[in-house]
Amino acid sequence: MQFGEFADTAAEIEELSADTDITERVTRLFAQAGDDLPVLARFVQGRVFPAWSSRTLDIGPNYCYEAIARAAGANVSADDVEDRLAEVGDVGEVAASYDFGGQQGLGAFTGGGAGGAGGGSGGTDANDLTVAEVAVELDALAAAEGSGSQDKKIDVLFALFNRASSAEARYLARLVLSEMRIGVGEGTVRDATADAFEVPVEAVERALQVSNDYGEVARVARDEGESGLAAMDLELGRPVQAMLAQAGTVADALDDWDEAAVEWKYDGARVQIHYDPDGLSWDAADDGADPTRSDATADREVAIFSRNMEDVTDPLPEIAEYVADRLDRPAILDGEVVATEDGDPLPFQEVLRRFRRKHDVARAREEVELDLFAFDCLHAAGEDLLRTPLPERHDRLKSVFDAESESDAEDGSEASAVSSLHITDDPEEIAEIEAEALDAGHEGIMLKNPDSTYSPGRRGKNWLKRKPDVESLDLVVTGAEWGEGRRASFLGTFLLSARVEAGESFETLGKVATGITDEELEELTELLEPHVRKQEGQEVEIAPEVVFEVGYEEIQESPTYSSGYALRFPRFLGVRDDKDPESADSLARVERLADEQ
Repeated sequence: MQFGEFADTAAEIEELSADTDITERVTRLFAQAGDDLPVLARFVQGRVFPAWSSRTLDIGPNYCYEAIARAAGANVSADDVEDRLAEVGDVGEVAASYDFGGQQGLGAFTGGGAGGAGGGSGGTDANDLTVAEVAVELDALAAAEGSGSQDKKIDVLFALFNRASSAEARYLARLVLSEMRIGVGEGTVRDATADAFEVPVEAVERALQVSNDYGEVARVARDEGESGLAAMDLELGRPVQAMLAQAGTVADALDDWDEAAVEWKYDGARVQIHYDPDGLSWDAADDGADPTRSDATADREVAIFSRNMEDVTDPLPEIAEYVADRLDRPAILDGEVVATEDGDPLPFQEVLRRFRRKHDVARAREEVELDLFAFDCLHAAGEDLLRTPLPERHDRLKSVFDAESESDAEDGSEASAVSSLHITDDPEEIAEIEAEALDAGHEGIMLKNPDSTYSPGRRGKNWLKRKPDVESLDLVVTGAEWGEGRRASFLGTFLLSARVEAGESFETLGKVATGITDEELEELTELLEPHVRKQEGQEVEIAPEVVFEVGYEEIQESPTYSSGYALRFPRFLGVRDDKDPESADSLARVERLADEQ
């Protein structure tokens, strides 16, 4: 398919308001997609890679502006692009406003990739640009690393913009910066897949749960139908979304379920662990038309993924070693990694320091000790367990660890890697378990429906998290201010926003500057600078990519911020590296908490 056809379809979808109309248009797109179906199922959501993949383009807005400026001509600079963006607010509209094509230079002919979009045809008719070429070039852009990689990335983008029509440039720019925003979400793609290829939506939903790959599920639905979808299973080395909990009480749990499965709630980072003694690998040829699967886990026995499905095996070598030493059969485990000192848990941000560590891991390992607490088992010895009730999954979890790791620690203490599970209908017993967890330095308890299955990516009433009455919010950073004096080289005050439930926009509700050390300011500045969109004086606008956990005393109504609310005495608690903006707290939750005060 020509990329222009995709751009025209995206423009049509963007003009639609009814969900049914959007789904119908995506359905028609999928029906005529041909070999490009897996790629289109991602592009229409604004994704370049499968949902399970931790691969990113790793290119900041400024580099995209530079590529647009180069394609626009010698009289246009990246600053001009940024200034125009400040006026119109949409990078796609900015890109569409320039007359691309015909710019010269090596990048215009090579496209920066093997067999790339340039292919010796820089400046040719925009209709020559295909969906497949864009996918290949963006794959090459993501693969660029090492010395000169940023220049190569700009060359790749320049070559693509140089061949793009205005319509194509609009959606290419949005795709590159993950700002597609045409109203197509995961549910739309699920329903369109079912409608386009006449398969039950339940079959598509199940296949998505085990694969977390919208492109592959669409291809299988088209080529193999319902039976092919039913044959899709969890795959060792390919992460799926974690099942999520919502806040709740003991009364909620016992009223709904009669009895509850109770576990300690650890103040750690969520991990999904894949283990295969024969090595985690797959044959890329099995993916049909989808060329994007990474073989990063090939030849490893253990792969560890964060809640965002980022591969964090390298920063956590002791966890990988621990699992490899104790497991003797293939398994997929769900659990928490907790930072400890002399057996006592450390604050959550300590473990996230390890997750972010890319260099000098050995030294970091000496400084911060990590323990694993596994609490669920999604797969064991060739059998998927998603539809298995919780107590049976927990039994399988214990069985995959050898006798050395299984201890007599029935209280959930550090003596065992497997979190203890207590099933009871006695509120007093639940209170005793909670007191033990708090005394041990952990957050509280989890309450789970004993009959519940494992639903990847779902946040429902089957898992409830109960904490002491100290509130915090996970909010997206959308702006900042440079500090003063000795902190002048660091971003020092951070603008916080809550996501709007039904869309991809964010509303501000305060700033935080308290609770941050000089060392943390340096780390936060390094983390946020690649996401800076523009700067005016001391203030910078930041793309919504990073999530902070922020404690507060009270939520107040306020006309100062766009949400209509403000946080009283906000305090920085840490960076939520395990969360993306889509899983940050919503404005609806802020409003609910304000009402409950």
